[in-house]
Amino acid sequence: MYVCSCFGVTEAQVQQHAENGACTPRQIASACKAGTDCGSCVRRIQAILGRGACPRREPADRGRPVLSDLERLGSDLDRLDEAA
Repeated sequence: MYVCSCFGVTEAQVQQHAENGACTPRQIASACKAGTDCGSCVRRIQAILGRGACPRREPADRGRPVLSDLERLGSDLDRLDEAA
């Protein structure tokens, strides 16, 4: 089924580009021009990418409380300043 009529890009092609690492409509556009002419296919591309065609990224903090780490680092730096 065609996703982009302007450039004749199929859903299978978009999925293949996603499997090869394209995770955003802009990256899909760079790979095959889909979404760069009239733009009517961009939402369809977003839907394809949202269905798991692109691997999900790990959260940067991996569930750890980031602010507590920063507070602890600040305390350590204060102690180093006092010792100097």
